[in-house]
Amino acid sequence: MLARSVRNLIETPGGPRVDFTAPAGEPALAAPDSVSWRVFKNPVALFVGGVTAVILELAEPKVRSGVWDHSTFRTDPLTRLKRTGLAAMVTVYGARSAAEAMIAGVGRQHARVAGQTPAGAAYRADDVDLLDWVQATASFGFMEAYSALVAPLTDAEKDLFYAEAAPAARLYGALGAPDSRAAWEAQLAAMIPRLERSEIVLEFLNLMRETKIAPGAVSLLQRPLIRAAVGLVPAQVRDLLGLGPEWMPRPFERKAIGLAGRIADRIAVPGAPPAQACQRMGLPADWLYRKR
Repeated sequence: MLARSVRNLIETPGGPRVDFTAPAGEPALAAPDSVSWRVFKNPVALFVGGVTAVILELAEPKVRSGVWDHSTFRTDPLTRLKRTGLAAMVTVYGARSAAEAMIAGVGRQHARVAGQTPAGAAYRADDVDLLDWVQATASFGFMEAYSALVAPLTDAEKDLFYAEAAPAARLYGALGAPDSRAAWEAQLAAMIPRLERSEIVLEFLNLMRETKIAPGAVSLLQRPLIRAAVGLVPAQVRDLLGLGPEWMPRPFERKAIGLAGRIADRIAVPGAPPAQACQRMGLPADWLYRKR
């Protein structure tokens, strides 16, 4: 069931297949003993953190218009999320050459995306400040989801997680992405005046509630996982977006999600990117899942 859920997060019918076992011995952008490899192996953190990141992204009007007007989120949200999940896997676990090639392709796509917000503000998807915000929200979302729902990270580990994302962030064009918790907090404070309430945020959350993301019993956790994602959004942003108590996770839901997250953190999924990446580096497939 876990294996199907992991594949469901990153595989699309007819979509690209990435061999994370090759080229043998070629390092990724982050090392196997990094905090990043530990965090991204967990499907609970990956899904919850991804939804948290999108909520924060959609709060910024230029990013919101770029995402909503130039992607398939409205018509095919699951495929869009899977593509994002695969991109995250390649960025973290893929051989450096594969990651660099994929990121260059994303950059070419961004260069073709431009438009205006409903208020008339011009934007380009490759604007550095927008890329910085997208990178920042992704780092915050994935890290906080893992720390809150799977295994607590120390302040030093959180700082390291941000710093480990810097090489990939620069490749994506996010030249000012935060490299520490302090830098994230400063960026969030600077962005608050630019963020605004939008019905699109609620539309996204409702789409995520209604779109089945995983087979079988795992789907029972879908709505609690989405509420957990909302709960990780900084309080001042939740208030600004009008996400009230009805969107917050119930205490028993947090316990159930935490249990699922801890179980997933100890079960290696054969053929999944983290296991394949370990094999590429000459490590046992379950190396990341062993207690250390």
